[in-house]
Amino acid sequence: MSKRITRSDEKESIFGLQVNGPVFFISATAIILIITFTLIFNEQAEAFFQELQNNTSDNFGWMYITAINFFLFFMIFIGLSPYGRLRIGGVDAKPEFKKGSWFAMLFSAGMGIGLLYFSISEPLTHFNAPPIADSQTVKAAQDSMKYTFLHWGLHPWGVYALVGLSLAYFTYTRGLPLSIRSVFYPFLGDKIHGPLGDAIDIFAVLATLFGLATSLGFGVEQISAGLNYVFGIDGGITTQVLLIGGITFVATISVILGVDKGVKVLSEWNIRIAGTLLVLVLILGPTIFIFDAYVQNLGSYLGSFFDIAFWSESYQTLTTDGQDWQVGWTISYWGWWIAWSPFVGMFIARVSKGRTVREFIGGVLLVPTLLTFLWMTAFGSTSIFEVINGNTSVLDMITSNDPNGTSKALFVFFEDYPFTTVLNIVGIALIMSFFVTSSDSGSLVVDSLTSGGKIDAPVGQRIFWAVAEGTVAAVLLVGGGLEALQTASIITGIPFTIILTVMCYSLYKGLKEDYLKLQSEKNQKERESYEKVVSDMIKRRSKNMDEGFKKTKQED
Repeated sequence: MSKRITRSDEKESIFGLQVNGPVFFISATAIILIITFTLIFNEQAEAFFQELQNNTSDNFGWMYITAINFFLFFMIFIGLSPYGRLRIGGVDAKPEFKKGSWFAMLFSAGMGIGLLYFSISEPLTHFNAPPIADSQTVKAAQDSMKYTFLHWGLHPWGVYALVGLSLAYFTYTRGLPLSIRSVFYPFLGDKIHGPLGDAIDIFAVLATLFGLATSLGFGVEQISAGLNYVFGIDGGITTQVLLIGGITFVATISVILGVDKGVKVLSEWNIRIAGTLLVLVLILGPTIFIFDAYVQNLGSYLGSFFDIAFWSESYQTLTTDGQDWQVGWTISYWGWWIAWSPFVGMFIARVSKGRTVREFIGGVLLVPTLLTFLWMTAFGSTSIFEVINGNTSVLDMITSNDPNGTSKALFVFFEDYPFTTVLNIVGIALIMSFFVTSSDSGSLVVDSLTSGGKIDAPVGQRIFWAVAEGTVAAVLLVGGGLEALQTASIITGIPFTIILTVMCYSLYKGLKEDYLKLQSEKNQKERESYEKVVSDMIKRRSKNMDEGFKKTKQED
């Protein structure tokens, strides 16, 4: 349908590596330098990045809010438009993965571990310290779930859908490399193959690797806290480093096996384990209340959607109450999701060939969101239910002086359920499984970025990035640089917001060009078919007239 333009196969082998030299070596050098300076000047770096984040949130919060709403509505517009009928990879492309496997990989890469860490702590924190309502009231309970749904619902998936669709379409339909730079071909043309394109990919590599490394580090802290709480195992640095090593080893095996046999299989098991845990909570917990709350939470979220989606805390800043709430929560989330979009978007693109644009957008926006809402309700609303009924053990843990209190919340939550030990073991296994999936899918994404957009780069390169990811996380964990790098990763959301805005234009332009060309070809075929029908009809009529003339002549 479209001219296929690719430079990915033109990359030469460098030291036996099939990489884009500038992106690979500059990224690797920058990673080493950033880690070194972060560890040496850890306190200064954390203070600097925290101050920068506060200034960013205070001065550019309105931009985050406007942009993330625009991205979501733009995706809905594209899905409902005639462009939604276009197929990723061309009219004859077939999906590489079944819908069940596809949804499993979307869910695992897009949210994964965050659901286990925040599904209890965030609703309870909002319930205890709400932005507007009085603490621990019915209004606070309703608002806590409403804002939790805002942070984990359609908006983050709208960002992922934008990046994923753009990359998938330009890679599989236009034949460009699977790389962030490819999205800008309609806007920049062949300049994407030069220094400007390299700079875009280098920035994406750094954001992806540090985002994954910091998340891996914090996740390991939760796993070690769980092992300590449940089994009494020391949860110190040694245990955490060993856990990172084990997770990295399993992730490396998955990377070697590839997407079909590695990531897909692990993602399917993630969903099975998560589904089992969710069903157990639904059955063993206050079942009717959970389903009632799910319906009400969903209605509250949708009914106040525009109010909370465009709320900028402007009037709260005129008083001393509530002025810091949005900076610490909503704005930070928007920056985090945008900063993570290259990783999640590229991975979604990698597994979405053959889907129609409408199917892609609908699948990415709706299915994971509804599942996330059910999960958040089952754990978050149930925790609030317990507090209102006098059981404050989970809330006490979260608000305690224990530095790992939030990490232990899930395991304290299970104390009030039958089969506590079984639930705790399943919870720890699920956290580990989600992290393995994040690690191996992230390694595939970084390898694609540094190899010039190759979809199936040599195994050795994939192993290198899987090991590098774990090493960075372990070094930062030991050196105490995780908090500084997490803050820095969120700050990258500002430049990526600009990149995503340009991406909207490029995607719209590309889809419009292909749609018009497809319609032109369709009209041409219809015209040719019509002309053939008319020609055949004239021939038949002419033949009938000749035969009738001959018959009349014979009778005369």
